[in-house]
Amino acid sequence: MTKKFQVVGIGNAMVDVLASTTDAFLSDNGIDKGIMQLTDRARGVELYGLIGPAKEISGGSAANTIAGIAHLGGSTAYVGKVKDDQLGAIFAHDLRAQGAVYETPLAPSTHEAETGRCIVLVTPDGERSMNTYLGVTEFLGPEDIDEAQMAQAEWIYLEGYRFDGPQSVAAFDKAITACTSSGGRVSLTLSDPFCVGRHRDAFRALIQDHVDLLFCNRAEMLSMYETDDFDAALAMAASEVEIVACTDSENGAHILSHGQRWHAPAMPVQIVDATGAGDLFAGAFLWALTNGHDLESSGRMGCIAASEVISHIGARPEADLNALFEKQGLLKT
Repeated sequence: MTKKFQVVGIGNAMVDVLASTTDAFLSDNGIDKGIMQLTDRARGVELYGLIGPAKEISGGSAANTIAGIAHLGGSTAYVGKVKDDQLGAIFAHDLRAQGAVYETPLAPSTHEAETGRCIVLVTPDGERSMNTYLGVTEFLGPEDIDEAQMAQAEWIYLEGYRFDGPQSVAAFDKAITACTSSGGRVSLTLSDPFCVGRHRDAFRALIQDHVDLLFCNRAEMLSMYETDDFDAALAMAASEVEIVACTDSENGAHILSHGQRWHAPAMPVQIVDATGAGDLFAGAFLWALTNGHDLESSGRMGCIAASEVISHIGARPEADLNALFEKQGLLKT
């Protein structure tokens, strides 16, 4: 049976507020460099007042992945909660404009929380330090999961950051059951090493019981398996899931499946903003996989997409990714 969607993503629906800054600003304001920190609404407002000129772009990790798949021409949908407010309208418009289906019920304008936003502070080396106010997206629950939509997905893509929400596991369980009972498959991104540290047991149970494809980066992989030995961590992950796709910054990506291992080289590029690199790697990889490409080619396309998105501000592609894949001989003309 042909499914309506190649990939349906579930994640934290956020608007990214991107601003350039310095290492000194980070240290002066108690911001740990290169990671995601959760903040409350008051801290979010405070930081917004301290930063310089900013660019507001619809973001959220899984939403970026879904936007990437839609950009490539894939059939895709997204589940994530925003409020009936200005930022919520921006988020919904931007995602639908990419070609993704977005039908998650809005939180009412009377809700005490606001649409989530992530203040992304980009230092001159391209590293991003994220300060996230989850807002209403934290309250995504099973009632927001459309079982019929999940049943129409070849793959669902679960965002690890969602584990910070109180009903996340219940929402994921409902989505997984609806998807897999209709022949669909499950992918998961670990999202962030500190997120892994907060929810390691829940991640591990999900990986062992349900995940077919695991996305992560080197730091997340080492945190997940609590080791400093990268190859050992990869081997442990490969023993638990069918496909492992692990990015390693300028060293490219490692793909493991059924006892085989491939390396996809990184594409050399001037890093402007590292936001979204892993998200777009996953989007291109899933798009390639669902379009019949082998794992090695899927990894190469993921690296190309990641290099494109870090060459400019913002976590959504600006160049034609299909054209870039074709230029590298990965698509048949």
